[in-house]
Amino acid sequence: MRNPKLELLEGLVGSWKLTLSDAWFLEPAGTEVPGTATVEWLGDAFLVMKCDLDGELTMVFGRSDANDAYTALYQDDRGVCRVFAMTFDGANWTLLREDPDFHQRFIGEIGPDRIVGRWEASEDQGKTWRKDFDLAYDRVEDGANAE
Repeated sequence: MRNPKLELLEGLVGSWKLTLSDAWFLEPAGTEVPGTATVEWLGDAFLVMKCDLDGELTMVFGRSDANDAYTALYQDDRGVCRVFAMTFDGANWTLLREDPDFHQRFIGEIGPDRIVGRWEASEDQGKTWRKDFDLAYDRVEDGANAE
């Protein structure tokens, strides 16, 4: 049986086209990086997002009922592993980590077939933030139509 709070994440299930843009680290200005993502259920307790965006990364979304909170585990092809606190209400999606190396967050707005957001970083424990890049998800196929 699926947790009702995890059911809220059902809108993420499916295939997505990704576009990374407005990144401070890409030259020349205006460069866009295309990518793809798929989101699938792992049993009834987790969602798995696999992305190919100039490298591969995986995120697993779960929940702590006792803390009334979502959690996201991150791993990429560089061997980097991170844990993010997550909020999701169907219209807004945030991921936040406050680790000793630096703080990082994703802030996204969710539409029926598009998610528009940005990744930000802070080297001073969240006092000031700089945008790393914008990231758009455009739905290719939803989970209901996936075979």
